[in-house]
Amino acid sequence: VHAQGDTYQVVADVSQFKPPDIVVTTSNCHVTIQAEMVAEDGTVCDTFTHKCQLPEDTDPLSVSCALTEAGMLVITARRR
Repeated sequence: VHAQGDTYQVVADVSQFKPPDIVVTTSNCHVTIQAEMVAEDGTVCDTFTHKCQLPEDTDPLSVSCALTEAGMLVITARRR
């Protein structure tokens, strides 16, 4: 978690996954990133999981995420 002015930012490289395969959830100032690549035969061939705790002064309603063209997932949250 990187502080940048009045926001916090988490960056994860998920370039090997397609956007529909990436799930981001938040709960009690925790952010979880999960991604799963499924082969054509239905087997899971790659997974990614990252969990981090946001600082206590994070506004939980301000958490947002964006996926860059390079496959970097950027999660941003404002400080209270």
